[in-house]
Order: sequence, then structure tokens, then C-alpha cells
Amino acid sequence: MSSRPAQQGSRPVRESTTRRALIQATAQIMLEEGYAAATSRRVAAKAGVKPALVHYYFPSMDELFLAVLQAGAEANLARQQKALAEDQPLHSLWELNSAHGAQLWMEFMALANHRKSIRSEIAAYADRFGDIEQSVVALAMRSHGVDVEAFPPVVMSMIVTSLARIVLLERGLGITRGHAEVQAFIDDYLQRFELPS
Repeated sequence: MSSRPAQQGSRPVRESTTRRALIQATAQIMLEEGYAAATSRRVAAKAGVKPALVHYYFPSMDELFLAVLQAGAEANLARQQKALAEDQPLHSLWELNSAHGAQLWMEFMALANHRKSIRSEIAAYADRFGDIEQSVVALAMRSHGVDVEAFPPVVMSMIVTSLARIVLLERGLGITRGHAEVQAFIDDYLQRFELPS
């Protein structure tokens, strides 16, 4: 890996322990308390650094949020690749969409309603993640002789992904109505259409 700093806009991105700590602290605050709680002072306190360092590495909060989003997106894409290499990739994708990475993703979607700079980054990541997931669902459906015209893989993929995220969101709110039934239905669906070994 090159030791030269990468470029972000017109400013160099300084890769350092402090920068990584600020990104991790911001993600943790967003998960625990929501994006609105991630102020520069709160992030600095969580990372154990002086507030001025937040602005040294990230001149605006938008730049910090984008760095958190990009780091999380790359980590999630790596987890997706790992999930696809598992013996039961559909099950692994369901678990991935039900994990804390999905929770942070939903927090970013809420943030995007208020910060336009986040929207295009979210859309680009969603396209990358969705394309890969859709291709696996399409492969699984075709391998089981499912009519992909009647049941388009993009739709089936979106239904499963959205359902996983809704269950995760509701669980965080203490809502459990229908969750056991949904899990049983999904387990049956995934088992039925899982890719052959």
C-alpha cells in the first residue's frame, strides 16, 4: 500500500491512527444514538482526542460522514464477498442484511434526507451491493427452474433485503410482532432456493 496520502476533493487524506479512530467513533455514536448526536465535540470525546483534530482531518462534518460511509461500504462489500463464498450464500446474505452494518446503513439513509452530499455516495454503494446480490438471487432462482420473468430477481432480492432491514429496525425499537413468523418463512424460502452445493 502506498504511503502517499490519497486525495479527497482538493485536500490530501492523511491515513493515520487518529483518522481511523475518528471514523470509528463517529460510526459508534451513529449506531448508539443516531447521526444527530455525532457532533465534532462528541466524536472527539469518543475518540479520545481534542476537538480541533476532528476539523484537522475533516474540515466539515459532511466530509467525516462521507469517510464513515465509505469505510463502512467497503467493509460491507468485503463481507458480502465473504458471504457469497459460504456454503449457503442466500442464508449468509440474509444474515448480512440483518446485521449492525445494515443498521448503520439505515442511519445514513436518514442522514441523506438532510445532507445532499451523502445521497450520491449512498446511491453508488447501493447499486454496487444490489447488483451483486441480485446476480446471486438470479443464479439461485434459475438453478431451481423459477420463472424469472414472473419473479424478477431484482424484486425478490429487494423484498428479502428490505424485510431483513425492517426486522432489524423493529427489533431495535422493541417491536417483535410477526418476527418469528417472518424468520420461519424466510428460513423455508432460503432453504428451498439455496444454491446447490
